[in-house]
Amino acid sequence: MLHDEEGRLAALRRYRILDTDPEQAFDDLTQLASHVCQAPIALITLIDTDRQWIKSRVGLDVQETSRSVAFCHHAIRQPDLFVVSDARGDERFRGNPFVTGAPGVRFYAGAPLVTGDGYALGTLCVIDQVPRTLTPDQQAALEALRRQAVAQLELRRNLDELASALRERDAAEAAQVRLVGELRSALDHVQHLSALLPLCNTCQLDMVVPARPDAITTVTQGVLRVLRERAWPEAEEQAVELALQEALANAVRHGCANDPSKQVQCCVACSAAGELTIVVRDPGPGFNPTAVPDPLADTNVFKSSGRGIFLINQLMDEVQFADDGRQLQMRKIRRAPSAEHRAP
Repeated sequence: MLHDEEGRLAALRRYRILDTDPEQAFDDLTQLASHVCQAPIALITLIDTDRQWIKSRVGLDVQETSRSVAFCHHAIRQPDLFVVSDARGDERFRGNPFVTGAPGVRFYAGAPLVTGDGYALGTLCVIDQVPRTLTPDQQAALEALRRQAVAQLELRRNLDELASALRERDAAEAAQVRLVGELRSALDHVQHLSALLPLCNTCQLDMVVPARPDAITTVTQGVLRVLRERAWPEAEEQAVELALQEALANAVRHGCANDPSKQVQCCVACSAAGELTIVVRDPGPGFNPTAVPDPLADTNVFKSSGRGIFLINQLMDEVQFADDGRQLQMRKIRRAPSAEHRAP
């Protein structure tokens, strides 16, 4: 039997039994111990850092005691049955409050609960209020019940570890299912976006950004860079910028509920003929674009809903929604410069 106290306490923690509810399997063992040993008190105790906690009890109402006054504190220090025939005549216990006061302990016999790795976690003990001894048959019975108590501890720990492993497995499987679903969804989104862009176009920008308001500027600056490389008129640049800002703001605010852990995707293509295609996609719940109210209607003048989509429609040449409103595709055709702006 090991006497490493730090290791013993660590072993006790692994069983996760302290402060648990009563269990019939342990109560049956204390009942049998009390009956076989003809003792009015029988306990299954566990010795913690500074307390004795009682898992099962017969004939005693106390749930725990200080370790310093516990007879079981002495019992776990030896591998065999620890017997005190008359506590009043034993100098270790004659001043013990459980001897001088209630319940008036005179006789004690404790069998240590030693685990397979050699640590004594507590005892199965019987107590009487008169000096006495145990017969050989009673000692053998108490040893047998002690082994059953240890077996119950091991069974309980194994079941607890199995339940924990099953919970971890279920959580891992659920996480794997979610990940596969997210990857499939992301792949579907990319494939869907690619199919929307004309084959004759070359994708100049494909960005995935976190759903944060400050990420909007990053995307709009990238789109403006594409337009300036193609010498788009400043007025049309501004129209595209405003429409894109509104589309991204809607995706962040409504599609992602301002959750920065979610992402918004923006794909931009610009043809040699001057046709700009922008697709904005979010992972949100979507909406019905046809049900968005007209902000110019008399009943909606003082309402904010619908203004973003109205503005985008005014700024761009073509606006379409797909995937239940989670995807916005907008197009703008670069206008030829007017006569007054042409070079002489």
